[in-house]
Amino acid sequence: MLPGWFNTKELDEFADSVVADLVKRYPPSGQALSGKKTFERLRRTFAATFARMDQFARSHRLNLYKKACFANRVRWALKEAGYPPDFVNTMTQEVVAHMTLESHNKTDS
Repeated sequence: MLPGWFNTKELDEFADSVVADLVKRYPPSGQALSGKKTFERLRRTFAATFARMDQFARSHRLNLYKKACFANRVRWALKEAGYPPDFVNTMTQEVVAHMTLESHNKTDS
């Protein structure tokens, strides 16, 4: 096996920072999703979160194992933070999609 194939330390730290940022910007306390301002804030929050993930995926070598670990870590962190199951499932699917697609668009670092 290649050295570092299973090393997820940096990835785990990044996942933790993404979830912490999301919790800070959109707390799981159940803010009602009503009104145009709330919706726009939520859209910007997710756009910023996914932009960070996209950049990370483009600039790091992410094998299948690392992508799975990242998605799993985000999933459990969102659950532990108290987000509803539908939100957790949707976010996890989006995380997998972004990490997979953007890792194929990798730039040389």
